[in-house]
Formats: sequence, C-alpha cells, structure tokens
Amino acid sequence: MAVTAPPPPTAAPRDESASSGAEQRPPTTLDELMIAMDVVDTLRHREGMVERELDEEGREAELVDRLRTIYHDQGIDVSDKVLLDGVKALKDSRFVYTPPPSGWKRSVLTAWARRDVYGRRTAIAAAVVAPGLGGDYHQGVGPARLAQEQARIELSESQPKGLKWAHTNVLAIATDPAVKGKADALLADGERAIREGNRAAAAKAKAELSDLADDLSREYALTIVSRPGESTGVWRRPPGKSGARNYYVIVEAITSKGEKLKLPIRDEETGETKLVSKFGVRVPEGVYDAVRRDKSDDGIVKTNILGVRKRGKLTIDYQMPTEGGFITRW
Repeated sequence: MAVTAPPPPTAAPRDESASSGAEQRPPTTLDELMIAMDVVDTLRHREGMVERELDEEGREAELVDRLRTIYHDQGIDVSDKVLLDGVKALKDSRFVYTPPPSGWKRSVLTAWARRDVYGRRTAIAAAVVAPGLGGDYHQGVGPARLAQEQARIELSESQPKGLKWAHTNVLAIATDPAVKGKADALLADGERAIREGNRAAAAKAKAELSDLADDLSREYALTIVSRPGESTGVWRRPPGKSGARNYYVIVEAITSKGEKLKLPIRDEETGETKLVSKFGVRVPEGVYDAVRRDKSDDGIVKTNILGVRKRGKLTIDYQMPTEGGFITRW
C-alpha cells in the first residue's frame, strides 16, 4: 500500500506553531503517527542535536527547521505539526515501550526499528500493513492477542509434539508390557486434554510421561546395609497383634557406579510416603535369620543383594523372598 505524506503547510501556520508555545494535538492518522515515531527515533540517533537544542528554552523552532531539512533531503515532506509533536514526544518519553514476546508481531516491530537498514519508506509501509499494532499493544490488545496466539500454538503444535515425544521416549525404554500400557493411558489423557483445550491437564500428562521415562532409566541394586553401628535388620510388632512379629532387612538403592539413590517409599505402619535413602523391606523370618547369621560371622553381610531393578522395568527382581511391606523409620 502506498503511503502519501501529509500536504506541506503554509508559511503562516508553520511559523506560529514553531515559534509559539501553543499545545499541538496528537497525530490523527497512522501516517502521521509513524512519522512522529520516526522523528523521535531520528532525534535519539542525533544525541548532539538533542542536547544542544532541547536543553535551551525557545530553540524548538530551530530544531524543527533542522528536522524539516533532514526529511526534505530524503524526499519526505513532513508537516510542522508532526515534527513538533515528535520533539514533544521525545521530551515526554512517548513511543517508549517494552518489546512484546518473540513472535510475528515482534518481527514486524523489529523491522520498524531497523528501518535504516530496510529503508524508511518500506518500513513505514510495513507498519501500515499491520494497522494499529503499536497502539493496540499499548492499550493491552497486543498482549491479549499474543497470549491467545501462544495458547493456540501450544494446543495445536507444542503440546501434541511434546506429548508424543515423551510417550515415544517411554516406549523406547520400557520392557514391561504393563509399563507400556501405563504410557498409552497417559498419552490418551493428554490428547483428550488437548482436544478439550485444557493446557494444564495436557502439561500434567506430559510431565508424568517424562517422570516415567526417568524412573525407567534407573538401574540399581537393593543392597543390605552391614556397616558398623547401623542396623541390618529389625523386627516390629504389627498394630493390634501383640503376639506377632514383622521382620525387616534394611537396604539402600545403589547404582552400578556406587551412587546411593533416594526413592519414594510408603511406610506401611504410618501410610506416609517419604523420599529416603534407606528403608526396611519386610521379609520372612527365615530370611531375617539367614541375614543375621551371615553378619554374625565377621560383621559383614556377604550375600547382600536383596533385589535388582533393571532398566526399562518398574518392578524389582528380588533375589530373596519378601512379603511386600516397607518401613522408613525404626
């Protein structure tokens, strides 16, 4: 779309507006607004001129004359009203804003800011193609539209891709059919949330898939503790059964590199789940006695691997019989 510059003013109005302190009305057309913004930018890039002219009272008219010459040399006719408004805008810090987030609108604004590279007239024409962009942003319309666009992109592109990637990652690691079924269920939950426009639920499904993949990647051995001064096994009386005993061996989850892991363990006595590095696994009395005898020989439990968790599985392959309960304190 071609941009037509405002018609040149007559001499009398020009002198009155430049020499008097009369307040000027703001630009009323997009062309005038764009040129006023260009005036401000020109002033900012000519800091010496601004320091000399704006700091001296009564010199605005001379500054307007110099600005008129600058634009005339570029083949652009600008009215005195617009030039003076640009000068006042610089004083009032108008046309100063925080750039919007990355996106196509920001690209348009960036092109405007770099108009010296792309050409002043081309940049102004680009601004006309996106009418009211700067004004809408100041009035709150820009951020609202950007938020809507971000939501649309998330639901139509980012979240579906991220969800499928997380699901594929789980399937690449999982070796247990039950785990694959869990991953499929989480994928279905996420896709349903996307269809319903529920970004939070879709993000939750993706996060759970990512956590599942991380968990499947862990390999460790449940190693029976046998260090001096630490318990290797304990027995407890279950609540309400004063004549019975539950037997536990104390273990740590240790990786092949010797790293000790913290695992979320549900204490069967309290019902609370805690992230712990050591916990008790309930075992039959015979296993408890065998471990006790092993340690009593020299203070070390030589057969010390209770179970192994392999990559791709959520279950533990126990090397000794267990009874399925855990405790986190003793």
